Amino acid sequence: MENVVLTIHLILALLLVGVVLLQRSEGGGLGMGGGGGAMSARSAATALGKITWGLAAAFICTSLTLTILAAGEGKTGSVADQIGIEVPKADAPELPAASDLLPPAPADAPATPEKAEN
Repeated sequence: MENVVLTIHLILALLLVGVVLLQRSEGGGLGMGGGGGAMSARSAATALGKITWGLAAAFICTSLTLTILAAGEGKTGSVADQIGIEVPKADAPELPAASDLLPPAPADAPATPEKAEN
């Protein structure tokens, strides 16, 4: 089911790009050129606009459908669990003791600081 919706989605994307490129823009674009024909410039622009809106609506519907299908198949495991790789557990690193953070005292230093005289 998901592959069918994805194929339709990709076809709609290509058609949408094609129709947008065919439309006339301010600078001309690919829609410029060609002579008269059965449709006037005004009706051709209206028809291309309607086709664009229809394709855009269908593209959004297939996008939502693919999202719902993917959410329905959601699993709580990781990708590594799905392919069978053992992932090592991350243990918290051991923190150094507070005495390890202080620089070593010189050998001739007194155990207690001297009192300052006033």
